[in-house]
Amino acid sequence: MSYLVEQPVLLLFVLLALGTALGNIRVKGISIGPAAVLFVALGASAIDPELALPAMIGNVGLALFAYGVGVMAGPSFFSSLRTGAKPVALVASTLAAVGGLCWGLGALLGLTPGSIAGLYAGANTNTPALAAAVERVGGAPDPTVAYGLTYAGGVIIMLAAAAYALRSAPPEGGIDEAAPDPIRNATIKVTRDNVLTVRELTYTPYGRVLFSRHQVGDNDIHVSRGDTLLKTGDRVLVIGPQRAIDHVVKQLGRLSQIRLDEERSDVDFRRMVLSQKQFYGRTIADLELWRKYDARATRVRRADHDFLATDGFILQAGDRIRVAAPKERMADVARYLGDSEHGSSDINPLGLAVGVALGLLLGQLPILIPGLGTLELGHAAGPLIVGLILGRLQRTGPVVWSLPHQSIEVLNQLGILLFLAYAGGRAGTAFVDAIQSPLGLKLIAAGVLVTAVHAIALIGIAKWVLRASGQRIAGYAAASQTQPAVLAFANSATNHDERVALGYALVYPVAMVTKIVIAQLLTLT
Repeated sequence: MSYLVEQPVLLLFVLLALGTALGNIRVKGISIGPAAVLFVALGASAIDPELALPAMIGNVGLALFAYGVGVMAGPSFFSSLRTGAKPVALVASTLAAVGGLCWGLGALLGLTPGSIAGLYAGANTNTPALAAAVERVGGAPDPTVAYGLTYAGGVIIMLAAAAYALRSAPPEGGIDEAAPDPIRNATIKVTRDNVLTVRELTYTPYGRVLFSRHQVGDNDIHVSRGDTLLKTGDRVLVIGPQRAIDHVVKQLGRLSQIRLDEERSDVDFRRMVLSQKQFYGRTIADLELWRKYDARATRVRRADHDFLATDGFILQAGDRIRVAAPKERMADVARYLGDSEHGSSDINPLGLAVGVALGLLLGQLPILIPGLGTLELGHAAGPLIVGLILGRLQRTGPVVWSLPHQSIEVLNQLGILLFLAYAGGRAGTAFVDAIQSPLGLKLIAAGVLVTAVHAIALIGIAKWVLRASGQRIAGYAAASQTQPAVLAFANSATNHDERVALGYALVYPVAMVTKIVIAQLLTLT
């Protein structure tokens, strides 16, 4: 033990190794994930209080995690405020009400402001909120103790709530919306004589479609142009959602027995990694593939999702673009886009360093809140807000703010592990004392109550007011709780129904920001 105390770097990685191993243990398919590092660090510091990591390790980890979350969520965060106002308002208002409940319970039970904030963070299983609270109270153990005592109940109760939502039928008069169609392609034989151009057929009542390849009779295959006239006997390859494709089929004729996507003698297709920095934050139209190479982008794969490559689609580092081009020009297109896995994993040190620095500076600015005092956003909310803004901007002139998805995931995971290892090392003794005292039982009971109220309010309003399907509600619940275990359960139970992921993605950024802000406000009580 004394050797580990003298070797903080070694201690850090021992804690990470033990915590990660514990977090990977599954009980009925559910694991606690990265939070296990916190409990391992709590156990270590309970054995010897000197087994604590320097504060700088926690601060660096927290800043990296918060900024990474912001950059990744930036585009969807601001778009969700416009396109999903009702679900976003539901989650934000529910979390604010839960914050009020925590304040009331804290006053009733005589809890310190740090314990109230930790109760809120733990019952809602949100580590960044815990981090913000710990920073606000100057590293005191109260938030971490409360978080540790209420975290397990927060996971279990919200898992049960998600299971209930998935089993329940939509309310009478509600609309159990179908899962969005994945992007598909089909070869259409033109049999109708209503001559239309490719551009005129692009928009349908069921979404956009793109036209990739065109064949006149039995002649050579060419990349489709916007002004291409589709006449009887032509074949054309259409890409888009299934219902939109079906609509185009009715307009043009019938499905062809010849599949143009399998004909690669004239026009080839290939998925290429975008690794040229000059295109990060630019749109598909900015690539000018048609003007330069007679080529057309048809799909973009980001993380595990495919998107239609419309002209206004904003590209990010590491996107995989599916391109159709004349066979002899394909190598030129690949060089033009980069097509390098190494380039796509670049963490963009300039944008990352400047962005985090701006976030930390914002976090130090005092904000006066009437009646409560002065609030500083700190190492969590400051980088998060700057990350959201820069993630939305993508780039400013020559400076690229976006990061490859793979790089963001690595930074986020590393950052939160560093913080958890630090936070647990500061609260081990206090955690053990709390478990053995009436305070511990009070906190556990309060955490169960807070999570239960959160779940009941969220599901009730989503079901009876928003008239959402069970799959959507499960996604909202996972995102409102910011809990990967709930999301994994819902995905597994629905065989990865797209409605779960869409519900989660819509409200997750707002839930994250709301919790961090409310946790800090609770420390001012």
